[in-house]
Amino acid sequence: MFQFLRLARILWVVWRFGLEEFPLSVGQGGRLRRWLLALVARRHLAQPRAVRLRLALEALGPLFVKFGQVLSTRRDLLPTDIADELAKLQDQVPPFDSDLAIAEIESAFGRPIDVLFARFDRQPIASASIAQVHFATLPDGTEAAVKVLRPGMQQVIRRDLALMQTGASLIESLWPDGRRLKPREVVAEFSKYLNDELDLMREAANASQLRRNFADAELLLVPEIYWDYCSTRVMTMQRMQGASISQREQLVAAGIDIARLARAGVEIFFAQVFRDGFFHADMHPGNILIAPDGRYVALDFGIMGTLNDRDKDYLARNFLAFFQRDYRRVALAHVEAGWVPADTRVDEFEAAIRAVCEPIFDRPLKEISFGRVLLRLFQTARRFNLEQQPQLVLLQKTLLNIEGLGRQLDPDLDLWVTAKPFLERWMSEQVGWRALTRAVANEAPHWSTLLPQLPRLLHEALRSDRSDSESKHLRDLAQRLRALERRSNRRFMLGLALIALALLWWHLHS
Repeated sequence: MFQFLRLARILWVVWRFGLEEFPLSVGQGGRLRRWLLALVARRHLAQPRAVRLRLALEALGPLFVKFGQVLSTRRDLLPTDIADELAKLQDQVPPFDSDLAIAEIESAFGRPIDVLFARFDRQPIASASIAQVHFATLPDGTEAAVKVLRPGMQQVIRRDLALMQTGASLIESLWPDGRRLKPREVVAEFSKYLNDELDLMREAANASQLRRNFADAELLLVPEIYWDYCSTRVMTMQRMQGASISQREQLVAAGIDIARLARAGVEIFFAQVFRDGFFHADMHPGNILIAPDGRYVALDFGIMGTLNDRDKDYLARNFLAFFQRDYRRVALAHVEAGWVPADTRVDEFEAAIRAVCEPIFDRPLKEISFGRVLLRLFQTARRFNLEQQPQLVLLQKTLLNIEGLGRQLDPDLDLWVTAKPFLERWMSEQVGWRALTRAVANEAPHWSTLLPQLPRLLHEALRSDRSDSESKHLRDLAQRLRALERRSNRRFMLGLALIALALLWWHLHS
């Protein structure tokens, strides 16, 4: 019965905001379709379709608001007007009863609230769709912030996700353009985000990792996690002080160097991406404070992105190639990474990238959006059967957020001038002796047992007689080297080959 009533409400909201326009406006004509379109036109819906979609999601409640936020990151699938409007969604909702929050905390730790905390503020300081936050004081006097999941969220989410999955299947079946938008894939991606956010121990671990990554940095502060007061439903962390990054006038009055602050935000982002491969993927103004000393303060670690070495190499090479207008290098980077089919015509791919990106460079570099360059790259590569890379979608969303914040603080911010030295330094560290030394150190546990055997195996392989024993050794050697190659990069293999040859020469001449 609940599902039926919920579905009826969703259909009412769809009609109220004229969202039937979306499937009707695409596809081939028909008498019924033309009649329905005429009916929609007579309703005189004054607001643009993107605004109506945003208002409909807000009317449907917190879970649909959060779905709209996730949907706004899929600029590779959505029209620009809709993606821009959905990015305005804020999941600020009325707080739930403090007695329920206290009951959740006491249930999680099996102790009364007065025993757990010296002081607990009943009035929440912040409230969102998934959880709310209360200030508290630990028994030793430490000021803390306590995040508590909304009670019963799992059941509500399960019901609404089932409706979303049904709706996604209908869109793919009934809307001619529905399959291209991949609604079932988007709902599955949203479900993953929600499951991650519903586990506060995972969020606490994310915060702890980010804090460790910036332990010696002077740009970013991350709250300490108080593990004795954490569970899957409750997370307790250091209380952070600062002003909202959106309060520019307040920051100026406090003596903060705004231009330096804007540059620091870009540096923090590129440090997370290229140095650590672990980045905060929800960097909107509500999750960022500015400390009195001018440092950034990160909050809310439910959505984090990760990049492996291949992802980082891809991004760095593409950014540098883009701004050198080396479109062939961009095309080759996609083929070499395996993200477009190996039989892709590189010259055709290069021409498509040039056609999209060359007009960008008619403007000053400071006016070029890194995020939109990356988006254009995804859109172009999709025509050449680009494999979906969820981590890069998160990255592109985060990059757009960082750009927006930076230029809001300092309209003259030149992201390329700020980022280029970092990218070039990172690239320089990926080649040469420093990279080889690091690779050898990383791979040492894998080849430490193989290395002592190499002289004997190679010496036997070079003997003139072709015995069965030699063949066995050759096969053994080949298998070991193939296994080693799978675990190693090319720079390491070059260094190992030089070491092996030196040992072989010593063995043969000793």
